[in-house]
Order: sequence, then C-alpha cells, then structure tokens
Amino acid sequence: MQRAAMHTQLHRAQTFLAVVDFNSYTRAAQYLGISKAMASLHVKALEEALGVALLIRNTRTLALTENGEAFYDEFKEIVSDIGTAFDSVMHRRNRISGKLRISTTSEYGERFILPLLPAFAAQYPEVTLGYHVNSSLNDLVAEKLDLVVRLGNLADSGFKSRKLADFDIVLVATPAFLARHPVQCPADLEAVPWVANSNLQRPTQWLLQHASGAEAAVTGPMAFESNSSTAIRAMALSSLGVAVLPGWLVAAELATGALQRLLPAYALPRQAVSVVFPNSRHVPRKTRVFIDFLCARLGAAAD
Repeated sequence: MQRAAMHTQLHRAQTFLAVVDFNSYTRAAQYLGISKAMASLHVKALEEALGVALLIRNTRTLALTENGEAFYDEFKEIVSDIGTAFDSVMHRRNRISGKLRISTTSEYGERFILPLLPAFAAQYPEVTLGYHVNSSLNDLVAEKLDLVVRLGNLADSGFKSRKLADFDIVLVATPAFLARHPVQCPADLEAVPWVANSNLQRPTQWLLQHASGAEAAVTGPMAFESNSSTAIRAMALSSLGVAVLPGWLVAAELATGALQRLLPAYALPRQAVSVVFPNSRHVPRKTRVFIDFLCARLGAAAD
C-alpha cells in the first residue's frame, strides 16, 4: 500500500475506533473535529477497502460484527503501541540522558573544557561524555559529533553556532630573537621570520590597531607553520620567529620573561570561542544543556 493510501486508511481506522469507543457517530465526530456525515463516510470507506462489514447499525445502537471485533482489537493494540512509542520518546527527551560527543582543540580543551566536565557529569549522571580532540567541522557529521568548540572567526557553514566567550591574541617572540631582529614598529614585522598557524587562510597577514585608532596591515615571511598552538609556542620559545598566540596560552611565559609581547601599543583582533552544532530543527536536550553549561562557565574564563 502506498504511503498516501496508508495515511488515508489510518484516518478511517481512527474514526472507526472512535465510533466504537463512544458508541456514537455524533460523539466520535465531535471528538475528532469532523462532521457526523464525514465520520460515517470514513467507516463506510474502510469497510469497502477491507471488503467486510465492521458495524451493524440500527436506529438506537451500534454493534460490532465478528470481523469488526477482530479488527477493533488488533488496531486498538497498534494504537496503544504507537502511544507507548510516543511516551517513550518524550520521556527520553525530558530526561537528559544518552551519549554526548564533543570536540575541541587540544590546548583550549585541556585548559578550559576538561576541568568543567566532572561538574557536568555530576549534574547529569545519565549523560555519557565522549571527548575528541581537533576534529574538523566536517567531522560533526562524519563522526556523529554533537558539537565542537572552535576558536577564532568561523567561516560560513551549514551548521548552527553560539558564541561562548572572547579572548585576546598577542604577538610574541623571545628576547634572544628580538636581540637579532629588533621590532620597533609594524613595518619591521615584514622583514622578520614568522612561526605561523596553518589553520588560518593568511597566517602571517594581520591587522594591528593602535590605541589611537590607527591601523597597520602587516605580512611577514613564514619560517615555520603548524596547526598546533603548542608546537607554535615551542618554536617561538626556540627563537625561530615571531608568533601570534592566545594570551591565555602564553601568560606564564610572558610573566617569566621567556617571551615578550611585541608592540604592546598595538592590539590584534579579539577572537571568539564558539560552539558549533548540527543545523537540526530539534536540538537534543543533552546538547542544549551542555551549551548552556558552557556559556554559564566560559563567559569570563577566557578573557
């Protein structure tokens, strides 16, 4: 039976069940929001489709035929199973449970995400957490991830996103490197080697903004590139070149003097921390509560 025909027969069977349950075409029609004539037509059409009589009608009462009784009992059980299925899904929707698969970068995850997971697990004990590192946005679908946490400005995609926080990025180098390659103004950056982030489209091209509002665009030669901020920090510490890194990632090195901030009167664009998740009409509750959980705790954490 084709889907359209099945849909029609289900409507007719629903009418038949209501007529039997209410023992009245009038009350069944009122319950279903249709006319009494339409209810009668539904039952007659169902009988014609089945090729049997289901009801014995007289002026005062309705009675089931043997076939009608068998059909009523079987279809009533099917309706009960459908109701059970709806109740089960709605119960699972209201219970926050299931496996939640998340992904983020190694450095940010270790610093900000992993420390939060025990509290989330304690608050939602029926959620099993799966933690992945450095999965791409494409892996949202391929690896069936529920969400990924990403740093920086996001390219347009078919996914939904929500901003969690902002953080500063800084231009740094070692004192030894700066002794060999003094940087006194933005133009000097175009003549010194860079340790670059290969995740970026233009990893050595930056726009610096002075405290006065003046802007300076710079592009430097690349000496080394990596998609790992840890590797970039390590190469910067080895005096291989200047690097742009999250302030929170090099705070300790800046405090000890192992790295120095270049051109402190200039600032680089602040970067966003965003959570990205599939563009679905119904976002699972486990995903929604985890996003709310992150928003509540990361709003100031990366500043």
